[in-house]
Amino acid sequence: MEFSYSEEQQGLRQLAAQILSDRVTDDFRRDFSRSGESHDRPLWTTLAEAGLLGSAIAPEHGGSGLGLSELCLMLEEQGRTLAPVPLLATLVLGALPVQKFGSAAQRAALLPRVVSGEILLTAALEETGGGDPLRPSVKATANADGWRLKGVKACVPYGAQAHAILVTARTGRQGVGVFLVDPQAKGVRVEAQATTSGEPQAQVKLADVQLSSADVLGDPANGADIVRWMVERGQVALAARQLGLMAEALRRTAAYTAQRVQFGRPTGSFQAVQHRLADGYIDVEALRSTCLRAIWALENDIPATAEVAATKWWAAVGGHRVTHTAQHLHGGLGADIDYPIHAFFLQARQIGLALGGASSMLAKIGEQLASGAVRPLT
Repeated sequence: MEFSYSEEQQGLRQLAAQILSDRVTDDFRRDFSRSGESHDRPLWTTLAEAGLLGSAIAPEHGGSGLGLSELCLMLEEQGRTLAPVPLLATLVLGALPVQKFGSAAQRAALLPRVVSGEILLTAALEETGGGDPLRPSVKATANADGWRLKGVKACVPYGAQAHAILVTARTGRQGVGVFLVDPQAKGVRVEAQATTSGEPQAQVKLADVQLSSADVLGDPANGADIVRWMVERGQVALAARQLGLMAEALRRTAAYTAQRVQFGRPTGSFQAVQHRLADGYIDVEALRSTCLRAIWALENDIPATAEVAATKWWAAVGGHRVTHTAQHLHGGLGADIDYPIHAFFLQARQIGLALGGASSMLAKIGEQLASGAVRPLT
C-alpha cells in the first residue's frame, strides 16, 4: 500500500485547492447560501475548464484517465471550503458507474458532457425509512418495450438539477437493477427537499415510467454488484469530503483558541481545551488512515466491505465529535448561524448520515467480522 501521493496527484490537489479557495471565501459562502441557487455555476465552469471534472474519465471521452484517489483528493478540498458544487453526485455517483458499467452509447452520450461541465448526473440510492440499497422498494417490471418503474426515491442529491438519474429498482423477488432515468420523462415527478446543510436534494416519484432496454446500466440480472460498487465508492467519497471538512474545522478552532483570551490567557493554553483539540486531531487522522486503506483496496479490486464501513463510521462519528468540539470551543460564536463554523457543523451532520450512519456501518463491520471476511492489512 502506497501512502505518498505522486507529483500528478499533488498537482491536482493543489489546483483544486487554489480554484476552490480563491472562489469560496466565508463571505461568498454566506451570500451564496441566501441566493437560492442550487450550485455555483461559474465555479463548475471553472472546474471544467481546468480539466478537473474529467480527472477520472477516460481520455477517449475527453478526460484524464485518473481514478478514485484523485476524485477523493478533490472532494477533500471541497470539504475544506464547503464549495457548493455537485462533485460527488455527478462524478462519483453518476459518471464513475456509467464509465464502468454503461454501454458504449451511454458513455458517449453522457461522459463528454460531464467533462465539459454541460450536464449534471446523480444517483437515487436511498428511500424513505432508510434500508438496504440492495433491497429497494422501487419496482422495475419488464415488458415488451423494456422496463416500467414505479415507486419513490428520497434524498437524491441534485435530483432537480440532474440531466440523468441512476435509479436502483427491484427487478424481481431477489434481483436489483440500475436504470438511467430522464427527470423530464413522462411519469417522473421531482420535488425539492430541504436539507440540514442547504445542499439541494430531491424526492423522485416514479409513476409507471416507461424505459427502453437501452436505459439499463449493465446487466439487470447482476445489478446487485453494480449497486454495491456504487454505494462503496459513494461512502468513501463522502468520507473524503468529511476529512477535509473536519481538518479545516479543527484548524480554525486551534487558531481561534490561540488568540481568544480569557482570564488573562489564550483559551488554547488551558489543558482541557488542549485535550479536546488533541482528541479531534486523532479523529481526523483515524479517518485519513481508514480512508486511504479503503481507496487503495477499491482501486485494486480487493473486497473492502469492512474497510469501507469503517471509513464511513469514522466519517460519521469523527465528524460529529470534531464539529461539536469546534462549536463548543468557539463559545457563543459557535452557536451563531452566520458564523462560518456553524456551516461546517451542518455539513458534517448531513455527510455523517448520508448512505448509512454510524450504527448501520458498525453493524456491517460486525457482520464482516462474524463471517471471517475481514482480511489482515498487507
